[in-house]
Parts: sequence; structure tokens; C-alpha cells
Amino acid sequence: MSRVGKKPIPIPDNTKVSYNDRIITIQAAKGSLTRTIHPSVDLRIKDNTIEVLLKTDDRENRAFQGLVRSLIENMIIGVSQGFKRILEINGIGYRAEVQGKSVVFNIGYSSPVTFALPDGISASIDKNTVITLSGINKEQLGQTAAAIRRLRPPEPYKGKGIKYAEEHIQRKAGKAGAAAT
Repeated sequence: MSRVGKKPIPIPDNTKVSYNDRIITIQAAKGSLTRTIHPSVDLRIKDNTIEVLLKTDDRENRAFQGLVRSLIENMIIGVSQGFKRILEINGIGYRAEVQGKSVVFNIGYSSPVTFALPDGISASIDKNTVITLSGINKEQLGQTAAAIRRLRPPEPYKGKGIKYAEEHIQRKAGKAGAAAT
């Protein structure tokens, strides 16, 4: 039984919500997001709250109820507050810099890697090694952060590579010394 899906979503005062023909649009200070709602659920907007209602009560539809509720809540948080994702670059000589709408990485390859940022995502870099991505669409932000991390995933021996700030890299010991002769 979905407990998340039954919970009403509060709408902040400065946010406008419109729902027509299975398409929800949410507008606030940071921008506007639009999403098509799954056909097995429906929305009811009243008294500054949004409720996600089931059309038929079975296991699969209850899962969609929770999913749609989470997606709508993330849209509301995104357009009112925004989301951030922080990545760290570890390794000697590894660094990054922003050039217009792209980020140039020097991460141990023979030539720099240029990563074009998608529309709606912005990047700032602190100390050449800390990348802060921000945007209003949580899904797009996570995909962009994962694509940047894939450029040079952290390796387990020295921890060199690009990792999320909250990520912990499990270290390996490496080779034990030379064998006694």
C-alpha cells in the first residue's frame, strides 16, 4: 500500500499550478516545468494542495501513485528553491574550468575533455576541483552529474577521479611488498 502517494502535496504561495489534458505545469520564481501525468492516476488541486488519485486500486497503480507524487513534489521544490549537486575531482593535476556553456576537464587524458552542459543546468567551480551543478529539474541535474562522473570514475587504489561530494570510495590495499628471497 502506497503511503507516499496518499500524502497531499502543499503548494507554496508564490507558485502557480495548472493542470489540463493530463499535463501539469508548475511556475515559480526560478522558472517553469511541465510533465505529462501517467494515465493510471489523476490529480485534484484544491486549497493550495495537490492530491494524486488512483483510477483503479491495484499494486501497479499504487506504485505509479507514489511515483507521480514524488515527481510533482520535486517539480515544486525545483521551481521554488532549485537543486544542487556537488562533485569533487581528486588527483594530481586534475582540474576543471567553465568556458561559456561547457566545462573543460583536465583529468589525466592526453587532451582536455570538453563537456557541454544541457539547457537549464549551470556549473560553478571552486578551487579548480569542486564542481557545483545547479538547476530546477532534479532528473536532468542527476543525469548531468552522472555523465560528468563517468568521464573519470574514482579508482579504488588512490581515489583518483571524479566523485560525488557525499560519496565514500572504498579503498583497496594494493600489492603487498616484494616476496622474500
